[in-house]
Amino acid sequence: MLKTAVVILNWNGKELLRQFLPSVIEYSKEAEIYVVDNASTDSSIAFLRVHYPKVKVILNEGNYGFAKGYNEGLKKIDAEILVLLNSDVEVTSGWLNPLLHQFKNELNTAIIQPKILSYHHKEYFEYAGAAGGFIDRFGFPFCRGRIFDTLEKDQQQYNDITEIFWASGACFAIRKKVFDELGGFDDDFFAHQEEIDLCWRAQNAGCSIKYNGLSSVYHVGGATLSYQNPKKIELNFRNNLYLLFKNLPTKLLFPVMFCRLSLDGMAAIQFLFKGQFRNIGAILTAHVAFYTHLPTLIKKRKSTYKQDYYYTNSVVYQYFIKKNKFFHLMPKS
Repeated sequence: MLKTAVVILNWNGKELLRQFLPSVIEYSKEAEIYVVDNASTDSSIAFLRVHYPKVKVILNEGNYGFAKGYNEGLKKIDAEILVLLNSDVEVTSGWLNPLLHQFKNELNTAIIQPKILSYHHKEYFEYAGAAGGFIDRFGFPFCRGRIFDTLEKDQQQYNDITEIFWASGACFAIRKKVFDELGGFDDDFFAHQEEIDLCWRAQNAGCSIKYNGLSSVYHVGGATLSYQNPKKIELNFRNNLYLLFKNLPTKLLFPVMFCRLSLDGMAAIQFLFKGQFRNIGAILTAHVAFYTHLPTLIKKRKSTYKQDYYYTNSVVYQYFIKKNKFFHLMPKS
């Protein structure tokens, strides 16, 4: 059996721990369970020490966000397989076995995501990950089972094991050796899309990313920031620009970045017509941060890149113009 750690990142999430930690403990006998705490100011740690003294707690000195929070915490964990689990996830009986079996038998598989279903609507896939992630030519993320706001019903259509481009941070299993060799998540992302960046870098290094539909979890989603929160919008726009600039093949870097920045402008115009002025401000703030951060991003670019990184040319065109709202209708490039 591979030495495994299930690691939950927490920040003021006492009630989420109260609700979801019992299922993790009950159904994760194959692993040690850790909570990495980002300097919570609620009574999360006291709650854990009283009610779950066997859960190992790692204390970070500040609220480092998802990326640095995990980076700092995982330095202190000795395991072969790290399963990073959001605090708002309910796991199911036997959920770890398919993942660990796959890691044992597929030595080049570095990262695996299970099927992620909605906690509140259990017959549907959940927004953050669904049945495995992809991106289009311009870096827009989408999933099997979820494209933009369209969620598919789970009818066992994704009960497979297949290669994907990115695995969701909501439930992200990775070999610790690979995590360490890649330098972990990029701290500058803070939160959102850092898992896509890590998956892209892993593929550039020759590793495989997989989805395993034989394992299922249920994710609340938006428990820290709602999907329409302006701060979440800012982080998603900013980090997507970071993601593309760091990882695009050189010959595509400038044309794709130009198109993507233009598309962001179109998104701002759409928010204008909807009267969502805070969201326009979020996009502007994201772009300022991107331009300010360019010298650092240039240093982070590597010499090798995955040339066939995208699944389809434009998910925006397919979804909004062609009305292809489901993954099986999405044409490959």
